[in-house]
Amino acid sequence: MGRFSGGQLKVFSGNANVALAKEITDHLGLPLGDSEVTKFKNGEIQVIVNESVRGDDVFVLQPTCSPPNDTLMELLILVDALRRASARRVTAVIPYYGYARQDRKTRGREPITAKLVANLITTAQTDRVLTMDLHAGQIQGFFDIPVDHLSALPLLAEYIKEKGLEDVVVVSPDVGGTARARNLAEYLSNASFSILEKRRPRPNVSEVMTVIGDVAGKTAVLIDDMIDTGGTIAEGAEVLVGRGAKKVYVCCTHAVFSGNAVERLCKAPLEEVVVTNTIPVPDRGPDGRIKVLSVAPLLAEAILRIHEDLSVSKMFEPKA
Repeated sequence: MGRFSGGQLKVFSGNANVALAKEITDHLGLPLGDSEVTKFKNGEIQVIVNESVRGDDVFVLQPTCSPPNDTLMELLILVDALRRASARRVTAVIPYYGYARQDRKTRGREPITAKLVANLITTAQTDRVLTMDLHAGQIQGFFDIPVDHLSALPLLAEYIKEKGLEDVVVVSPDVGGTARARNLAEYLSNASFSILEKRRPRPNVSEVMTVIGDVAGKTAVLIDDMIDTGGTIAEGAEVLVGRGAKKVYVCCTHAVFSGNAVERLCKAPLEEVVVTNTIPVPDRGPDGRIKVLSVAPLLAEAILRIHEDLSVSKMFEPKA
C-alpha cells in the first residue's frame, strides 16, 4: 500500500468485531495493526500499541455494540493511545453507533446520550468518523469533526434483487422509516411501499396497529436500520401475513439481537432475515434463516478513499 502526505495507512481494531477488521485489512492488502486490548483485574481497560504509528494515517475499527460501555471505552482509549503515539490522523470507524436511539429528549430530565457519546469521541481527539446507517441521520450534526456516513442499502437491495422476487412491496416498520423504505423500493425498480403504524407503550415493547398500503397477494420486504429484540419485526410479519402477504422477508443493517431475538425471529412467519456484519452475528438460527452480508468491501473502499483524500459520496453515485 502506498503512502500519502498524511503517512502510511494502518488499521487497528478493538475487541468488538475483530473478524470484520481482518476482512477489511485483507481487502486493503494490509496486516491488522499490532495492538492489545485487555482488562486489568479491577475491570479497567488496558491498551498497548506494539508498533510505531508516528506520522501515520490510522483507522480504528470498533462498533460500539454490546457490551456498549466496554466497546466505547476501548475505542476512546485506543484513539488516545494512538494520538499520544504521534499518529498524524486518527479516524474512528464505527460501523454501528451505540446509544444512537437516545438522540432527543422525549420527556423532562432525560439525557441526549447520542450527543454525549459524540462529545466523548471528539474530546479523545479523533480527527474524523466513518459510520454506517445511523439510527437518525442528524446525529452527524452532533459531531464537530467530519463524519462520513455510509449506507448498506445498495448491498441489501442487490441481494434482494438477485432473488428475483415478484410483486414486491417494501414495508417500513414505522412512520420514521418511510424514507428508507421508499429508497429500497426505488432500488428494486417497480416495487411499491407500505407502512406499519405502531404504538410503543414503553422501551423495547411495541404494538403494531395497522398497515398503511396494499400488501395482499404480494411479497413483503420489511426494511429497518436495526433489529434489537425482534418484537417489532415478528409482530409486523404476523400482521402482514394476516393482511394477505404471500411471503415476508426482512433486511436490516445492524443485527443487535438482544435477548431471545433470534428465537423470536425464527418463530415468526419470515422466509429470510438479511443482515450485515457491522455487529458480530454468532447465532444465525437453527434453520439458517439469518443471512449475513459483509460490509467489509464497502468500508475498505471508504477507508482507502479517505486515506487518498478522495470523495466518499461518489461511492454511491449511479454508475455511468
